[in-house]
Amino acid sequence: MAEKVSLKDFDPEAEIAESTSLSTSSDTSSIQSSDSEGENERGTWSGKFEFLLSCLGYAVGLGNVWRFPYLCYRNGGGAFLIPYVIMLVFAGLPLFFMELAFGQYASLGPISIWKVSPIFQGVGYAMVVVSGLVGIYYNMIIAWTLFYLFASFTDVLPWESCGNWWNTEECTKIKKAEDCHNIYNGSLFANGTCLTATGAIKGFATNITSNMTNATLDRKTPSDDYFHNYMLEISDGLHDLGEVRWQLALCLLLAWVIIFLCLFKGVQSSGKVVYFTATFPYLVLFILLIRGVTLPGAGDGILFFITPDFSRLGDAKVWGDAAIQIFFSLSPCWGGLITLASYNKFHNNCYRDTLIVALGNCGTSIFAGFVIFSIIGFMAQDLGVKVSEVADEGAGLAFIAYPEAVTRLPISPLWAILFFCMLLTLGLDSQFAIVETVATSIIDIFPKKLRRYKTWVILGVCIISYLLGLTCCSKGGMYMLQLMDSYAGSWSLLIIGLCECAVLGWIYGTDRFYENINDMIGFRPNLYWKIMWKYVTPLVIMFILLFTWIDYKPASYGDYIFPPWANALGWLMALSSALCIPVVAIVKICREEGTLLERIKKLSMPTPDWGPAPSVQKNQMVTFEDNASAFNSKATLMTVMTNDGAKYSSVPLKAVDHSFVNEKESVL
Repeated sequence: MAEKVSLKDFDPEAEIAESTSLSTSSDTSSIQSSDSEGENERGTWSGKFEFLLSCLGYAVGLGNVWRFPYLCYRNGGGAFLIPYVIMLVFAGLPLFFMELAFGQYASLGPISIWKVSPIFQGVGYAMVVVSGLVGIYYNMIIAWTLFYLFASFTDVLPWESCGNWWNTEECTKIKKAEDCHNIYNGSLFANGTCLTATGAIKGFATNITSNMTNATLDRKTPSDDYFHNYMLEISDGLHDLGEVRWQLALCLLLAWVIIFLCLFKGVQSSGKVVYFTATFPYLVLFILLIRGVTLPGAGDGILFFITPDFSRLGDAKVWGDAAIQIFFSLSPCWGGLITLASYNKFHNNCYRDTLIVALGNCGTSIFAGFVIFSIIGFMAQDLGVKVSEVADEGAGLAFIAYPEAVTRLPISPLWAILFFCMLLTLGLDSQFAIVETVATSIIDIFPKKLRRYKTWVILGVCIISYLLGLTCCSKGGMYMLQLMDSYAGSWSLLIIGLCECAVLGWIYGTDRFYENINDMIGFRPNLYWKIMWKYVTPLVIMFILLFTWIDYKPASYGDYIFPPWANALGWLMALSSALCIPVVAIVKICREEGTLLERIKKLSMPTPDWGPAPSVQKNQMVTFEDNASAFNSKATLMTVMTNDGAKYSSVPLKAVDHSFVNEKESVL
């Protein structure tokens, strides 16, 4: 006869396992689990693809489309891929895999997961603060996208021409200059007059092409006026926030309603949505690429994007940009990866998922570069200027340069709709993970009370974030968004990454972590990951941190330089997350008993309940021959096998939990 027992969390080599109370009799043993039903109903992904697509959608965001191509051309074109790939290998991949394995093993959110080393629980709070701040302004960008998407459903795009009430005099002049040049082939526009190339102008004789270039440099495009003067009605600075633009407030409300409807059932609902939101951007990018490469001048744009300038590799800033881009592109240290992985099934192959998502993210960035620069090359030729004078990044690319390029295409509203639908889905995927991180962290702190009310928790997060985001809907909201973008998710993320490497690489130890990973995926990672986690990745993070501080410049937007008090506000945003780490550690030390050294040592070690979720422990059923002497013998190690076929050798008897004996079932 045989009996089923449950295998608790253990480390076969170090025999690091919580001692359990063994109760045996001549028949069977039965101890009721102390975990409530609510704690065991945390939920998991319905399928492997849901997690994979959610991770891919989280990693592949707006930055892949509006920042990577710009960095590539600014830092040596194709040569930039060399430091980019190196930073991926040394920093991006190790942190990505670390967080996926960490979250999957414990099935906990960013705050509760620090049972692994309670003194560092402030790291979890820091992650949630960063995600909360970023979520506020990130959804504002989604609101802008919705605004443009609605405006695109028209016969003539509203940013296609000058002459509207929001257009400036500069826009009108340059539009007339283009008409002058196009209608009277070989003419230039100066001081409101259309002149032929042979016209004699007192004190003024120059080349037409040169003058057209200079005119373009000083111009304000219709799309620029539409973005700043119509949609934003931008004020003179952060000191003048002005009134809330009701159109933007409604778009922001719609954005948060979409987020709530996609998340109100947690991963059960968002997991279905990502089948569309994570794949649709690739369809649109492919369509835009096909259209882009058929346009005149596209080849010049693509060559500008990929032509390598190896001399730039000697510039430290190039390496710094590569490190920062790969670090922020894959999104480690935000808490999102831990949150998404925490809903995985225990034996999901997170090692495979790491490689797929990380390589997919980098591939998407390169692919998007071809799409963007094919369009920019066409726009540069159409304007008669250099590609470098059209290339832009961030909001300037998404809401000014690209919309301007679209107006020069046949059936321009169609291409505008496709482009902004792509931006919308790119933004939503990242926002899903950000909001889920905040909500999951809150629920995991009070699982018994809040898990059954998860929908209400998510609703509360959405409402509070919407109210706080109304500042970005004001006429000075653009300045607030830029300030938050510059500080909220900056160097504090690097501090978080260093702490993660210190805890899992040194305090908890890579050997223990390797065994945890082995329990999940059935094999131990190779030596590369251990070297990265303990030595290389922390050094790379310190390099990025040092470079970020050395290269620090006060926040700015266009010609506007933020005043000192505004930058001080930004530093407070950054410190609000970073200070969580020492503050929480001090509070925990003060509450603990013993000498200072004893307190620190105790708080650095895993708590007794650290390990896989209780539901995972119940499912880790092992079989062995029912021999009463097996429990009473002096033997301390045994070989067990789980019901899913995983075999564990040299298992300490104290790691075998008889709490879940089922006397009606037996295994031969």
